[in-house]
Formats: sequence, C-alpha cells, structure tokens
Amino acid sequence: MEGDIVILADTGKFIGAGLAAIGSGAAAIGVGNVAGNFLAGALRNPSAAGAQTATLFIGIAFAEALGIFAFLVSLLLMFAV
Repeated sequence: MEGDIVILADTGKFIGAGLAAIGSGAAAIGVGNVAGNFLAGALRNPSAAGAQTATLFIGIAFAEALGIFAFLVSLLLMFAV
C-alpha cells in the first residue's frame, strides 16, 4: 500500500514537470511571433525599422525569460520535490 503512494507521487511529479516544460515550447512560439511581427513591420516601413530594433530585442528577451523560468520550474519539480 505504501509503495503505491510513492509510485503515484513520482508519477504526479513527472506529469507536473512535463506540463511545466510546455512553457519552453510556448516561449519559442512567442519569440517567433515577436520576430515575425517585427519583420512584417520592417518590410512595410523600412525607415522605422532601425528605431524598433531595441524593442525587438527586449521583446525576445522577455519571451525567452519566461521559457527559462518554465524550464527551471520543470527541473525543480523533477529533482527537488
């Protein structure tokens, strides 16, 4: 009986880690959205593209940071709990 509880706890831990790791894939989609929208805007108005490059990198950094946080949460769920 007690062994079954340990197996269920391990299973729940890995399911939670897998769900948290989905955030890393979502961050990749977010970075693609940011870069794609910048490219679409730059092609429409090339003279304004230079002024928006810093905003592009800030948006990519925020999206990637969320992916790194999701990855860290998944690692914490797998190994620290």
